[in-house]
Amino acid sequence: MLLFGVVFIAGYLFGTLSQTRNALDNRHLLQAFMLVVLGIYFVWFWSKGQTLAMKTWHIRVVDTQGRPLTQTRALLRYAASWMWWLPPLALLYPLGLPPLEVLVLLMGWILIWALLSRFHPRKQFWHDAWAGTQLVHQAPTPKRIR
Repeated sequence: MLLFGVVFIAGYLFGTLSQTRNALDNRHLLQAFMLVVLGIYFVWFWSKGQTLAMKTWHIRVVDTQGRPLTQTRALLRYAASWMWWLPPLALLYPLGLPPLEVLVLLMGWILIWALLSRFHPRKQFWHDAWAGTQLVHQAPTPKRIR
């Protein structure tokens, strides 16, 4: 939900500041802007250890030595995580396929990419391996009752 709010507010600000009247105007600039906004969001929270969703699931992202991520390593993780989306989109864009076919092929790629993690010695996703990061379980802290 928080990420939806971030995207909504960023899109609203972009549309207002650029005086975009039609959703297709400045589409590529908006996409680049959202790439940067999402990058700031994830790099900020990953360098602090976890996003709000990760807190809910008691997951923390750390480097391979168990230390918190630097902003550089978090940025590298963000860039590497685009391997989930970018290759199929870059290959499918020139083909001019209908949106439903693109969606089906994209979901197929995501499934294949997720299954490839089974071939990693530590069973982690490849973008984490390339960025030198790992997800670890963080036990919830017990609340003190007074």
